[in-house]
Amino acid sequence: MRHFGLSPIGLLLVCALAGPATALAQTSASLPPVTFTADQDHQNMMDQLGIKALRPGPSGNEKAPNHANYDESKANPFPDLPDPLTTTDGQKVTTPQVWWDKRRPEVVEMLEKDVYGRIPSNVPKVTWNVTTVDHEMIGFTPVIAKDLIGEVDNSSCPKINVRIHMTLVTPANAKGPVPVLMMFGRAGFPYPNEPRGEDLDRINKAMKALLVQQDPALKDIFAQHPAWDPVKGTPFQFPQLNEDGDLPNTWQLVAAGWGFVLLDPASVQADDGAGITRGVIGLVNQGQPRKPEDWGALRAWAWGAGRGLDYLETDPAIDATHVGIEGVSRYGKAALVTMAFDQRFAMVLVGSSGKGGATLLRRNWGEAVESLTGGEYYWMAGNFMKYGASEATFGSKTPGDLPVDSNELIALCAPRLTFISYGVPEKGDAKWLDHQGSFMATVDASRVFSLLGAKGLEVDGDYHSAKMPPVNTGLLGGQLAWRQHDGGHTDAPNMKYFIQWADKFIGHTPPS
Repeated sequence: MRHFGLSPIGLLLVCALAGPATALAQTSASLPPVTFTADQDHQNMMDQLGIKALRPGPSGNEKAPNHANYDESKANPFPDLPDPLTTTDGQKVTTPQVWWDKRRPEVVEMLEKDVYGRIPSNVPKVTWNVTTVDHEMIGFTPVIAKDLIGEVDNSSCPKINVRIHMTLVTPANAKGPVPVLMMFGRAGFPYPNEPRGEDLDRINKAMKALLVQQDPALKDIFAQHPAWDPVKGTPFQFPQLNEDGDLPNTWQLVAAGWGFVLLDPASVQADDGAGITRGVIGLVNQGQPRKPEDWGALRAWAWGAGRGLDYLETDPAIDATHVGIEGVSRYGKAALVTMAFDQRFAMVLVGSSGKGGATLLRRNWGEAVESLTGGEYYWMAGNFMKYGASEATFGSKTPGDLPVDSNELIALCAPRLTFISYGVPEKGDAKWLDHQGSFMATVDASRVFSLLGAKGLEVDGDYHSAKMPPVNTGLLGGQLAWRQHDGGHTDAPNMKYFIQWADKFIGHTPPS
């Protein structure tokens, strides 16, 4: 309690005077938002959990004494995964009904409690406003771009403002509602429509007149340089191609008759521990520190994506039944979390996500649970830190004590379209990400897709024995897909395969 600015006795007195259970909430609301460093917030959560020491995470430097393990013979200290098709009381899940009614809710509960945290029931509403509409060209495709702000109601804590920034782009000549891929990343107009021709001439004449009014001597200078203009049109520039030589992802999407959304995660929740008492997490907590089961940044970003989908469901240009979510690296984790928990999303492209995403938490390869309980603890629920504890009031825990793993996170996406994407270490998609661990998780999740009438990965054997396919050989025949491209830390070389794969399943035909 000491971090709240009141002594424990003082806080108790305030609560006693205030009365019933609402007193503590009223006290929090009256306090100024807490300002912590990331280290202070991390220590605060350790104190709440009774953790005295955490195991340090491994180093990414292979020459360091505590370097990460890259020996496959040591990679599976906890070789048996939690079974997505066995309930907590030992019942085998053999029908879709048992999955939906009993097992899926169990998996959701474990992931919320121990890994990603719970979205509070009192998250305020979001009101979307279209701030600007621009008619642009992306390649040879005319598009309509809308910039939007989602104002999160902060009446419960006026000192914290959250304004979700999102840009929606759709083909201008579409014959009807289009599928959309929402992408985590910086929002903003992709190719702003600039004034040209007579409009640009008028701007330059006005600019010169204003400059002469400010400094009359400039009139002679302009007379000596009559062809010079203060404002010049931007010359046509060829786009920066993807690693595989293809056009940028956004060009590919609109050319294929898709729309896309750029959603800025930082406008929902900061990507650091110091910001955890701000953003939407801080707003709901009225500026006070999290409790152990509260949501982390990954879940907050996923919540923001859901609010973006709320808007898309109201836009007649969008086929809201076919909206996908995409992200790379930490945003790949967030994309998978979004898809797993919000069943309105029809598809996902998970790029190079690593621990906390598609890779098995139990695996001892590269990035570790201890990497997340230390530096990136704020991505996860506070309770997740328990599994990196070496000394605590509850003893110690390891990743093997986790009741759930990423095979079950992927299983929550079933039977919807789920594409797991990676690159290769030689091009910068680091070994740290554990491509093999992600493949193992995807193989095991296939069983749930099959149970629900979808098609999983076509491989021989189970997650212990199935062999990863060669690079650039995709397993794209079912609703659960895997492809490792020969590029780096990006999903761009897989975008054309994702579009073709998704079009096949959703029955979408690209414009001729």
